[in-house]
Amino acid sequence: MPFVLLYLVVEIAAFIALGSWIGFAATLLVVLASSVIGLLLARREGLRAAQAFAEAARSREVAHSEMTDGMLVAAGGVLLFVPGLVTDVLGLLLVLPPTRALVRRRIVASAERRSPGLRTARIRSEGPIVDAEVVGEPTYDGGPRRRPDAAGPTVIEGTIVD
Repeated sequence: MPFVLLYLVVEIAAFIALGSWIGFAATLLVVLASSVIGLLLARREGLRAAQAFAEAARSREVAHSEMTDGMLVAAGGVLLFVPGLVTDVLGLLLVLPPTRALVRRRIVASAERRSPGLRTARIRSEGPIVDAEVVGEPTYDGGPRRRPDAAGPTVIEGTIVD
């Protein structure tokens, strides 16, 4: 409940400040124009994010940036749909690609700090994928795995899948 009150106070203050600077009619025009332009932009960027996600899925790549972009565009669209000057500005910032990239980097960095396994998964997802099977028991000294019946070097048969 306190967040709703804070939101209302901030929006009313922004509306009054802009209205006293450029006039009431011009302020209403700015609110309507920013909402319409923002929603059209959100639709276009949402389609781009969906196409990028589909392309990443077709090429069997990890689509973390495409998925994050899609979520940020959706959040920007919701903020543009909510009436108000401050929410329109925040929504436009999330919809525009340069500022969305900045926000995406911050979100990914924050998530990787909380869960270091995400960083490892992201780094590993950028390299080639090797489909293979290891035969033999592991050694406990950190050396290579060997088949119990083989005296030569360990052979791993597999293919590289890109």
